[in-house]
This record gives sequence, structure tokens and C-alpha cells, in this order.
Amino acid sequence: MKMEKLERRAIDEQLAGVSGWALADDGQSISKTFKFASFVEAFGFMTKAALTAEKLNHHPEWFNVYSKVEVKLNTHDAGGLTELDFKLAKAMDKAAGLNTNN
Repeated sequence: MKMEKLERRAIDEQLAGVSGWALADDGQSISKTFKFASFVEAFGFMTKAALTAEKLNHHPEWFNVYSKVEVKLNTHDAGGLTELDFKLAKAMDKAAGLNTNN
């Protein structure tokens, strides 16, 4: 199923529902850096996030060094951001143990 690219207004509304995620200057992706107490915690987060990403068939661009994981989300097929990016962002926050009551 092809996801539809979100308009800027919808992106702003979705961003209000996630904490700490930043919109790229070009408006085509969101990013966040997760910091953990150890490599094991960071890797555990990545494992949980990977399982969700696979279920959604939507995979992040990410980079890990020791206890830090940098994440960038966008939907290449749509040429920007879709609802799927924000769904994965919320799931990643949950995997990190962050409050997701948004």
C-alpha cells in the first residue's frame, strides 16, 4: 500500500504529537537522537524498534555509537513524510521507555 506524502500542516500536527523529534530544514524527514546508559541498552532499543519497523515494513535510517542512536525517518516511496513515519516515531519512543501519551 502506497502511503501519501503529508502536507506541511499535517506534518506540524503530527510533530505536536511526538516529543523531541525535529523536522529537517527541507521538511522531508524527522530525526531524533536517543541516549542510553550503555551500549546494551541502546542495542536493546534498536532490537525492539527493529521488530516494530519490520511489522510496519518501514525501516529507519539510523546510526549507533556506544550508547547513542541517531534516527532519521522518512518515506522514500512518497518523497517525504507520511503517517507511517510518525507511527514509527511513536513506537520508537515507546521502545526507548519514553512517555507516549501524546
